[in-house]
Amino acid sequence: MSTASAYLTVAGLGIDVVYKDIKNLHISVYPPVGRVRVAAPHRIGEDAIRLAIVQRLPWIKKQRVQLQNADRQTERHMVSGETHYVWGERLRLDASRNGRSRVSVAGKTLWLTTPRDHSGDQCKAVLDRWYRNELKAAVRPLLEKWQPLVGVKASKFVVRKMKTKWGTCQTASRTIWLNPELAKKNPRCLEYIVVHELVHLIERTHNDQFIELMDKHVPDWRARRDELNGAPLASEEWDVEGTA
Repeated sequence: MSTASAYLTVAGLGIDVVYKDIKNLHISVYPPVGRVRVAAPHRIGEDAIRLAIVQRLPWIKKQRVQLQNADRQTERHMVSGETHYVWGERLRLDASRNGRSRVSVAGKTLWLTTPRDHSGDQCKAVLDRWYRNELKAAVRPLLEKWQPLVGVKASKFVVRKMKTKWGTCQTASRTIWLNPELAKKNPRCLEYIVVHELVHLIERTHNDQFIELMDKHVPDWRARRDELNGAPLASEEWDVEGTA
């Protein structure tokens, strides 16, 4: 069976399109966050595929909402015994309120120490700052590696919480924004997002040139994207709309 693939953006949704030797078009929405995939006959053109997606948008959105609400971790209260993720590893939290604010990892344990009078929200803020610092430290060598390979240079990067994206870039200022939640995911996923945003400094849309550049620099980028999509979701987390 001969196949080919493409990527479309329809109504703000990223759509994977796979052309196959089949008779009819099929639209699927995959867990955990609602990745949309279209299997289409070779004879069907892009306009017809876009029309089919638009016609099914209510159904697609309903499926995405159901999936995004189904697979989430319970809310974290910063108490010992909870599960937290660091660079894709599932760790057990050991929290104590008997010292200065400090976070560290040892084996399978995430150690969190805060002052005795800290509330749960204050403890969470300490951990959030640690995640941000972890991400910043990991991003710098990735930019040093990939900017000369891709052939572009970002003016700066910013770690900023975003509700709907893992990363984005401001082409006018050549600034890359990265979500601090990436520090909870496998490092391969962060590398994919960094390259993704650098390529967007060359091509703003997810067109053929964008896909060609991603295929050139990170041949397994689809697998990394799917790994990111399939990672455990936090109670406050979001989908990956906006990333190819």
